[in-house]
Amino acid sequence: MPIFTRFASPMGDILIEADERQGLIRLVVAADAEPDPVDAHRDDAALAEARKQVEGYLAGRRRSFSLSLAPGGSDFQRDVWSALLRIPYGETRTYGELANRLGHEGAARAVSAAALANPVPLLIPCHRVVAADGLGSYSGGQALKDSLLSMEYSAMVESPPHSR
Repeated sequence: MPIFTRFASPMGDILIEADERQGLIRLVVAADAEPDPVDAHRDDAALAEARKQVEGYLAGRRRSFSLSLAPGGSDFQRDVWSALLRIPYGETRTYGELANRLGHEGAARAVSAAALANPVPLLIPCHRVVAADGLGSYSGGQALKDSLLSMEYSAMVESPPHSR
C-alpha cells in the first residue's frame, strides 16, 4: 500500500508519496490545494528521511539526494529523467541539448514533455532543463522553476562545490 507525508516548506506544502517496497513515486511542490492521496495512508515516520533531504535541499544545505526513486513512466521518459539526474546542481541544459545527448536529435519537444511528466520534481531536477529561448515549462509553474534555479545559483555563488 502506498504511503505519504505532507509538510510545510518555503515553497508551500510538499506532498511526498511512496511505494513502501520500491521507493518514492510522487512529489508535489506547492501542494497546498492538492488533496491527500485516497489510496495511501499517512506515514510521516517512514518518510522522515525524504522530508529531511528535501528540507535540506530547499535550505541550500543539500545539492543531491540519496533516496530510492520509483517514478514509473515509459522507457523514453525514464531515459530523459536519468539524463536530468546528470545535470549538475546550479547548471542548466536546453531541451535540445538533452535530446541530442540522448541520441534523439530534433526531439526537444518530446524531452520537454517527458520533463513535464516527471512525477518527482526536485528529486529528479527537471527544473534544470530549459528552453533555448527562456525557462520553458515546469509542473509547478515558471515562477517556481525560476525560484529553484535562482536558489541553486545563489548557493553556488556563496559556496562553490570545491569549498564544501
